[in-house]
Amino acid sequence: MAIQEIGCCGAYCKTCRTSSTGSACRGCNLGYENGERDINKAKCRIKLCCFRDRGLQTCADCSDYTSCEIIYTYFDKSGTKYKKYKQAIEYIGANGYDAYLKIADQWAGPYGKLP
Repeated sequence: MAIQEIGCCGAYCKTCRTSSTGSACRGCNLGYENGERDINKAKCRIKLCCFRDRGLQTCADCSDYTSCEIIYTYFDKSGTKYKKYKQAIEYIGANGYDAYLKIADQWAGPYGKLP
């Protein structure tokens, strides 16, 4: 369980197939802190704002979260996963990373049920 396994948007990356097979991850935060990947080549606006520009682990750490056009444009897309990622960020903000990781570590995918 590591905070780096949570995407800036709230996705739980540890359950990703590339993560579980040991392949190079192509999303979220993994590989940027140790220099394996260049953050300046990232195309995700959320990742660039959160990780590169603000130096945060996830959007849950951002003081501008509730008024952020970038993250809310993402959360407003159709599909269950976007709503679940929003719930994850809000859960982390209210309960902290440790509480989130204890629950998320039981999931089989990038999101799951939160209390």
